[in-house]
Amino acid sequence: MSNYANLPAPTPEGGLNRYMQEIRKFPLLEPEEEYMLAKRWVEEQDTEAAHRMVTSHLRLAAKIAMGYRGYGLPQAEVISEANVGLMQAVKRFDPEKGFRLATYAMWWIRASIQEYILRSWSLVKLGTTSAQKKLFFNLRKAKAKIGALEEGDLRPENVKQIATDLGVTEDEVISMNRRLSGGDASLNATIGSEGEGSMQWQDWLEDEDADQATDYAERDEMEARRALLVQAMDVLNERERDILTQRRLAEETVTLEDLSAQYDVSRERIRQIEVRAFEKLQKRMRELAMAKGMLETA
Repeated sequence: MSNYANLPAPTPEGGLNRYMQEIRKFPLLEPEEEYMLAKRWVEEQDTEAAHRMVTSHLRLAAKIAMGYRGYGLPQAEVISEANVGLMQAVKRFDPEKGFRLATYAMWWIRASIQEYILRSWSLVKLGTTSAQKKLFFNLRKAKAKIGALEEGDLRPENVKQIATDLGVTEDEVISMNRRLSGGDASLNATIGSEGEGSMQWQDWLEDEDADQATDYAERDEMEARRALLVQAMDVLNERERDILTQRRLAEETVTLEDLSAQYDVSRERIRQIEVRAFEKLQKRMRELAMAKGMLETA
């Protein structure tokens, strides 16, 4: 989207306060106005319409980005990644689906931020399964909830409780806790004194498998799968979508116990709804992938 260069950019030099003041100048869109702008973008590739949709949602992207503080990464860069996700959402937004851009964009923004954090945060390759990502982004909150924020290994009873709440194995909890407790260093951490000649840890890392073509192909595939997921969510009813989102897609996932209280049903019922919704989503994604030629029919 060519107008990206015209967006205000958060920088350490300019300060985040100045950036936040700048983006507040962009007016929010009324539903009818948003619909017409989206139609102009879809039907005419009107970049000015897309630019207005992006700028009107920069505050949303910044708000979501602020929820990811505490990973040792520059907040300005996290906001920039959030804006990339927002632009991807605008690019793919279909106004005929009947929901607002903000609802659609939230998933893209979070996904973009989380991928950036997982790429940048650790010298040791972190797992990239859904459960491991959920554990990475929720372990601190889970520890705080049970009062286990002290450094070092968790007590066995705490490990068991966190594993149950987050739906992972106890070994995964132990391993991730050790990584988050200081065993790894940030790729952006500076070696030596600050200055023009200073270097970061990432400057010392050698990429033994550098293959830009493969990287681009993998990124394209990830974006295609993202788009499939968003489209496939339509197969779920409102309750299924909400529970699945809160349990598996939110940056701070909700426990079975909390959802049980929210919906006034048992934890087991919430778990059943989550599993059924996930199965329906998987089936629909497979159908869509086959229709688009992304999977073989055999």
